[in-house]
Amino acid sequence: MPKIPKGRRVGQAAVNALRTLLEEHGHIVQEISGQNDFGEDCYVTFTDDEDVTSDTIKVQVKGGNSWRRGNGYAVPVDRHRDTWSEGNIPVYCVVYDPNSKNLYWANATQQLRRFGSFNAPHFIGISPNAVLDDTTMDSFVTQARRYVGRYRGRQAVLTHLGEMSGTEFDPADHVLHFVNGDDDDLIFWKRPGDTVATLLLSAQEWGPAWVTLESLMSSELSMPEDQNGPGLPDPDLCTAEELGLNRSEIMWVAACFTSTRQADEPVECEGCPSCTGEEPKEHGRIEADVIHAYVLDRILDRIDAEPDLVQRSVHAMREETDLEPNIVAELGSLETDPRAVRQVNKLSRRTVETVDDIEPEAYRLAILYLIDCIYVGGPSLPLNEQVRIVWRIPEPTTLTSQTH
Repeated sequence: MPKIPKGRRVGQAAVNALRTLLEEHGHIVQEISGQNDFGEDCYVTFTDDEDVTSDTIKVQVKGGNSWRRGNGYAVPVDRHRDTWSEGNIPVYCVVYDPNSKNLYWANATQQLRRFGSFNAPHFIGISPNAVLDDTTMDSFVTQARRYVGRYRGRQAVLTHLGEMSGTEFDPADHVLHFVNGDDDDLIFWKRPGDTVATLLLSAQEWGPAWVTLESLMSSELSMPEDQNGPGLPDPDLCTAEELGLNRSEIMWVAACFTSTRQADEPVECEGCPSCTGEEPKEHGRIEADVIHAYVLDRILDRIDAEPDLVQRSVHAMREETDLEPNIVAELGSLETDPRAVRQVNKLSRRTVETVDDIEPEAYRLAILYLIDCIYVGGPSLPLNEQVRIVWRIPEPTTLTSQTH
């Protein structure tokens, strides 16, 4: 008698588990015939309060223990790289673990786009945090529908400019685009309520430059002296001359400041001490290398005092059911990088002294594991007060008193 291969049984069980879960939450699943399977097993169309939406994704489903890695799961990209990264419908990978009976997900299209064609991964990493079940369904659907909608309306413009410049813009941000006579692109980017804007210039390889209307116009206007003495330029801010802007470009950026002024009402940061009355309402600008070095130094201080901190933080993260979907998606690619995981697990002052001693992926993974949020306060504050770290596991009282 012919036998059904075990792999086929496990694979179908994975598809059935995903279908059952999604349909229980009212979403529509359409399986793709095996004869037409070119890297996707089904289409999923999301509903909203029983109304069918136009938001659809494709899903590659895998089942069995062979997809497990030391720290998560991995689905091979194989020959699907172009269709998964460049298709009109985003592709998600879902793994069904027959031991835990859990489903785990990753946005394959997002991962491949993040790495780019010159550094494309051979596997889609799936974090063990990325559980798809009744409690996480809402956050998964929210992430997926938001990602599907990235090419609609104004979000389509933000997506195009973000992919062009390697930047991720928030839908609430002021983002304006200009092309000069040499076909160079300039992007004006300012968050609501900020007086400082970021200029992104293709002619300067999209390196961010901070400007204010005053710093921009310093060569056009005679700047008055302030009450404390001569008006000195802020070394963190760029002038038009430093950026090589001509007069028409200067006028365009000035017009961007003017056009966004009415919408620039201060917004609260939901816990940021700068906006809760604990200190003046000012937000600081701080060089990336300075904040990276400071945060790493604080991490190493805690690990030296608490050698099991990483393990406890990872366990605490596994217990969370409301992790931001974007964090879950980022963990997927980082946790399947054995070098990054190994370096984080061995992190101490014996192995790392400066930021240059740690791989960027390991540094980012350590921050995701250990830190819930980082707030940057006003530049008038000392560094240890300007940078406020909210740890995933709060600091012991004794350690807090030693480091502050």
